[in-house]
Amino acid sequence: MSGSEPEEDPFRKMRLILELRQSGLTDNFLLNSVEALPRELFVSPDFAEYAYDDFALPIACGQSMTKPSMVASIVDALALGAPKSCSVLEIGTGTGYMTALLSKLARRVHTIDRFRTLSEAARKRFDQLGITNIVSQTADGKLGLPAAAPFDRIVSTCALEDVPKLWLDQLKPDGFLILPVGTNENQKVMRYQKKSDGEVVSEILAPSQFLHLAEGVAKEL
Repeated sequence: MSGSEPEEDPFRKMRLILELRQSGLTDNFLLNSVEALPRELFVSPDFAEYAYDDFALPIACGQSMTKPSMVASIVDALALGAPKSCSVLEIGTGTGYMTALLSKLARRVHTIDRFRTLSEAARKRFDQLGITNIVSQTADGKLGLPAAAPFDRIVSTCALEDVPKLWLDQLKPDGFLILPVGTNENQKVMRYQKKSDGEVVSEILAPSQFLHLAEGVAKEL
């Protein structure tokens, strides 16, 4: 490992794409978007050699970067449909990797994080990549983003013990909400669909071990 500028590793990237295909992901537009996005840009230089390995990595503010297979699976489960047709709210920007991937598939992505350090670093990466359809801000994720609601899709990589009604209220009819739900010992990624008549149906997508959402904006960092 070194502190030099991260460089793309084509072999490791293609191995990751193959692993995603073997796991059952078949959406070529999504897979091409994963391939086109330089994940090494979102990883600390100390961990750059692991940018395309399929495990979580530590990031600033005591947070972690979700492993790429989970990111791709969640984005796939959002069922974004025709490229650039959906508005998405992401709760928990982190490094901005999932945000950037969503930006290739969605019309507009609103992303919020309670840590200003993470929000600002992510914005610099978006600028570096020339991404213009992301709106990023530091805010309390528990509240969602009522000023920009309603959204076609809402996604959180921060866990909660129950799905917030506020988030469902900010979801359009026929929209999807994906988040990890449960305790540290028993947690699953869930998908909720808000039907046109207001009924909400749910399904389990996968077991998970995400960090839980902390309320408010961080006083430091």
